[in-house]
Amino acid sequence: MTLVRWKPVRNLISFPYEIDRFFSDFGLNYDQSDTVWSPNVDVSETEKNYEVKAEIPGLKKEDIKVTVEDNILKLSGEKKYEEETKEKNYHRVERSYGKFERSFRLPKEVKKEEIKASYKNGVLDVVIPKAEEVKPKQIAVS
Repeated sequence: MTLVRWKPVRNLISFPYEIDRFFSDFGLNYDQSDTVWSPNVDVSETEKNYEVKAEIPGLKKEDIKVTVEDNILKLSGEKKYEEETKEKNYHRVERSYGKFERSFRLPKEVKKEEIKASYKNGVLDVVIPKAEEVKPKQIAVS
């Protein structure tokens, strides 16, 4: 009788494939999308604003688009691949290149006209001012 050593990591090797297959069943097939990477984002809230901070280093502000349509805030752009003229033997490449996109549904009570975006040191900062809540009108009973 021969004992086979159990390697639990071996079962995890197919995990990314299984996740992709799961989402493609819902029509979210990333292989057919032109979006290559997705920046890390923090979303926070203060008394007066919502704030979205996205890490997108290595871009110029001209390469970044921030749009609002149908209460959806969309951050998109493209990070161009840096081509070197010298021959290099890469041992590891971890930086992401290509198109990116992130979308967020905004609450109804925001001032879309006053949204401001700034980009500094590789961080895109989008400030979304809150609108004053509409209070129900009280009607006097006579």
